[in-house]
Amino acid sequence: MGGDHGPAVTVPALDRVIERRPDLRFRIYGLEAETRPWLDKYPRVATAGTFVPCEIAVSMSDKPSQALRHGRWKSSMWKAIEAVKTGEADVCVSAGNTGALMAMSKFCLRTMASIERPAIAAIWPNLRAEGVVLDVGATIGADSHQLVDFAILGCAMARALFSLEKPSVGLLNVGVEEIKGQEEVKEAGRLLRDTALPFMTYHGFVEGDDIGKGTVDVVVTEGFSGNIALKTAEGTARQIGAYLRAAMNRTWRARIGYLFARPAFDRLREKMDVRKSNGGVFLGLNGIVVKSHGGTDEEGFAAAVELGYDMVRNRLLDSIKSDLETFHARLPRTIGSMRENAQEREEQGI
Repeated sequence: MGGDHGPAVTVPALDRVIERRPDLRFRIYGLEAETRPWLDKYPRVATAGTFVPCEIAVSMSDKPSQALRHGRWKSSMWKAIEAVKTGEADVCVSAGNTGALMAMSKFCLRTMASIERPAIAAIWPNLRAEGVVLDVGATIGADSHQLVDFAILGCAMARALFSLEKPSVGLLNVGVEEIKGQEEVKEAGRLLRDTALPFMTYHGFVEGDDIGKGTVDVVVTEGFSGNIALKTAEGTARQIGAYLRAAMNRTWRARIGYLFARPAFDRLREKMDVRKSNGGVFLGLNGIVVKSHGGTDEEGFAAAVELGYDMVRNRLLDSIKSDLETFHARLPRTIGSMRENAQEREEQGI
């Protein structure tokens, strides 16, 4: 029911997914009056899925507190998340209200043991291929241990999606030098460096332009700066697109040139269209929830569903749990080493 178009996009998108992933089965939650006509238009979706009529749907304008108060237990969003909790579904995918989806997911699924706060991870196109950036909006402000948690979560996601044995991880900072940045970021860097986790390669600090360069596979930050980076990238993509359209329509020669270069421009537009992004993944919960872009089209929502499919198939949650156990097993030794190093630096007057 979520997103800008509701069942008019989500149901046809499932039809596309069935074409590519015929083994998938769906539980579809929505208002019957709005959803049923679209299921009638796409009988293959109706056959591959179970439709569950719901009393209410969370609107895109609802505050998270309102959604929890009025939609808990009975809204289509809640029931979809609850299906993951009960094991009726392996992953929940929604294009709905982000704040409400996160609030309900946290309330229903709860965070994993040792994870204080969940994160939203985005798949980010870069000059190399794609990377993972988190958090892009779930947690405003984060201490050093939460940043380390995000690094572990993002690393597991990169391994599951990109078949990387040891993804490289960088902490987003105002500079690459060790002396720069907030104390929480510097402390997180020391923790990641000193624990020497076997499933990741800690690169160090990275700057904003490194996200697009693809300097590392996973970029870690807290939700305030991460969300600003995401929205800035989306706005810049639209700005460049507007510049290109204006330039191509300026003269008749430009229009003729566009006809010859159209295939290249179509590929560029496809790459820069934020509506076709796979969506954000809620990490750190006892279940997988994928948030598709609210303005997405059929192909974008289908990509979000397939993203969830890939993470379930590659056992993302098991990987995260194993990685967290490894980190906490090494943590006491690491803290002891850090204290010794701090004492040594103090004695040297550093």
